[in-house]
Amino acid sequence: MGMSVGGAGSGAGRGGRRRGRAPGVISEINMTPFIDVMLVLLIIFMVAAPMMVVGVPLDLPQTAAKPLNMEQKPLTVSVSADGRVYVLDTELSDGAIVERLREVAPAGEEERIYVRGAKAVNYGRVAEVMALITAAGFKKVALVTEPDPKLAAGSN
Repeated sequence: MGMSVGGAGSGAGRGGRRRGRAPGVISEINMTPFIDVMLVLLIIFMVAAPMMVVGVPLDLPQTAAKPLNMEQKPLTVSVSADGRVYVLDTELSDGAIVERLREVAPAGEEERIYVRGAKAVNYGRVAEVMALITAAGFKKVALVTEPDPKLAAGSN
């Protein structure tokens, strides 16, 4: 009882192929992994985009004022509930506010500056910050509030 290895009848004499063709090189690009990655990135950016809010998160007071139409990113000065001051997203001392505004204001003293004061901050602190800005020569200074949903719903 012996076994023959590599004999004439085993099929090994013809290059090891028993039937059919050997698989060749596939020259097509498989797009499925690429599409999967792109869809995942799209979903991530769709979820993350609304979270990109300008400035420091504050609890703004609500008023009946209409929203502003802005074509460019606004120049904001934020006063947090504990009285800290931020120009754009950078926390600054009172002495450095005007210097930073002059650095980032493309229109100079004609630039519109939006002051965002938290609802819980002392009104006097917001007035101090606005006085610093206007004393430096900036003429267009405005307060930012959120629309009051009760007043907006009642006006329709």
